[in-house]
Amino acid sequence: MSSVLVVLSGARVWSLKDGTQRPTGFWAEEFVTPYRLLTEAGHDVTIATPGARVPVPDQVSLADDAAPELRAYLESVKDVLESPVRLEDVDPAAYDGVFIPGGHGPMQDLAVNPDVARILAAMLPDSGKFVAALCHGPAAFLAAGDAEGNWLFKGRKLTSFTDEEEKQAGLADIAPWLLEERLRIGGSVFESGPAWGSYVVVDGNLITAQNPASAEAAGKAILARL
Repeated sequence: MSSVLVVLSGARVWSLKDGTQRPTGFWAEEFVTPYRLLTEAGHDVTIATPGARVPVPDQVSLADDAAPELRAYLESVKDVLESPVRLEDVDPAAYDGVFIPGGHGPMQDLAVNPDVARILAAMLPDSGKFVAALCHGPAAFLAAGDAEGNWLFKGRKLTSFTDEEEKQAGLADIAPWLLEERLRIGGSVFESGPAWGSYVVVDGNLITAQNPASAEAAGKAILARL
């Protein structure tokens, strides 16, 4: 079986344009659904966070009809979530791929994290490995450049939570920056489906998915790659 690294944000807050702090974390469904698919298929999954900080779910992601099931699953893997490895200590050679779930947390910490950049720089050019990210997870891509300072994802087809979805969620005007816009400016070939619908882009060893509704499709795309 394969060994997969899951990088979760350790952020508890998201710094908004006006300097206020909005509670955040990882989006529950975006972690739970792919993680469950991977582990039930027998793959070895390691969770890492910056500084081994215990990750927390964004409480907004636990506010709908699926919340009881999500809470129950998170409780069942509580020991795993409360003992992440230090992202700083991760050796990319030990893993077959990396998966980065979303929530606004990655926009706070992973988007500027040098160890995420180091891991992505080792994995993305290696056709034998995969890089996957969901919703706001591709914010982690923004930190990743090569030795010459070129953005690693320039020219790659990908998707993320869209600026339109951010507007519909009522957060675009207070966000310090918008993810789709930044990915486009960086030179990615950005693709998207209808707002809030499941949409996945596979470009070689790069797998990205648009929003929480894409969580199952993202997990299945990773399994297909493995």
